[in-house]
Amino acid sequence: MNPIIEIKNLSFAYQNEPVLQDLNFTINENDFIGIVGPNGGGKSTLLKLILGLLKPTEGDIKVFDNTPAKSRSMIGYVPQFATFNQDFPINVYDTILMGLPSFYNRIKKSDYQHVDEIMKQLGIDLLRDKSIRHLSGGEMQKVLIARALVSDPKLLLLDEPTSSTDPHAEDSLFDLLKNISKDRAILLVSHDIGFVTHYVQKVICLNKTLVCHPTEKMTPEIIEKLYGGTFHIIPHHKVDS
Repeated sequence: MNPIIEIKNLSFAYQNEPVLQDLNFTINENDFIGIVGPNGGGKSTLLKLILGLLKPTEGDIKVFDNTPAKSRSMIGYVPQFATFNQDFPINVYDTILMGLPSFYNRIKKSDYQHVDEIMKQLGIDLLRDKSIRHLSGGEMQKVLIARALVSDPKLLLLDEPTSSTDPHAEDSLFDLLKNISKDRAILLVSHDIGFVTHYVQKVICLNKTLVCHPTEKMTPEIIEKLYGGTFHIIPHHKVDS
């Protein structure tokens, strides 16, 4: 497999306060990887470094064998649901259109057809004209994922995609991401270790430093060491429709 992200000896600090220290890892094509860790452990910061929104204090990061900033067009990004302004007066279809590279130039007929295909794939085609302020948490997350996918990214980054969804929507969303991962790499930040370990191939444990584990090797002892205290994994079972 070809590596799409290569991080070597990477460190980052805010105003001399260390946030990430000496990270080393590689992500390959079609990897589905979860990032877990405590608040303040550097998870969202790592995504911003991969996007080229921040620059390392030390070390090197390559995305698609180039700098993160020059590779940004090949990355789809889904921000935390809580940071999205639901009061903005826009419907579902126009929200997704904004993810097209041609949105600020000239949208072609084929672009509209592509948006229609993505919406159908994600099961949100019937929400086309609905205002985003009237969407459920699960519906909104699918809209944001559709907006990220219309540019056909080779890498999809998601920051806490299930933070505002109920258990049924959470299950549905992870099933959807598992299907999407057949065609692209996915890097997902989550606090829900139970769900993450059920779906992804590897788990990156991040608390300033980094340890990467195959999901079957995630143990309570590893998690307690990561979080610095007693921690319980809550088992999840699929919710029947």
